[in-house]
Amino acid sequence: MSMRKWMWALLLLIPVIELFGFILMSDWIGAGKTLLLMILTSLIGIAMLQFEGRKVLMDAKQEMERGKVPGRKMVDGLFVFVGGFLLLIPGFVTDLIGFTLVFPLTRPVYRLFFLGWLEKKMRNGSITFYRRPK
Repeated sequence: MSMRKWMWALLLLIPVIELFGFILMSDWIGAGKTLLLMILTSLIGIAMLQFEGRKVLMDAKQEMERGKVPGRKMVDGLFVFVGGFLLLIPGFVTDLIGFTLVFPLTRPVYRLFFLGWLEKKMRNGSITFYRRPK
């Protein structure tokens, strides 16, 4: 399936899943508490995003000051950004994925899969990196 078809599928599927989750949670704890819980998870997520985002930036800056390329920190920064975006979208599934992307203990799992995917794309020629001549 092409990337464009995957994007359309996700664009249609995510709201359906989130609505289903909202209805289930509303039946379980009530609509008001469900709405409050969604707002609370977004606020906690925003706070985590700010804290972890600053931490990733500081770590990247320290690595650059030591003369190292902050490759892993750049990937972590990408995950924190995507996780923060998902936390801003109302819903429980996106919040769960967003929290695991922002949370430093679960981020390495995503990094492992992402770097494996990136390596595969580089091997088959889908992604090419060019170096500038010195």
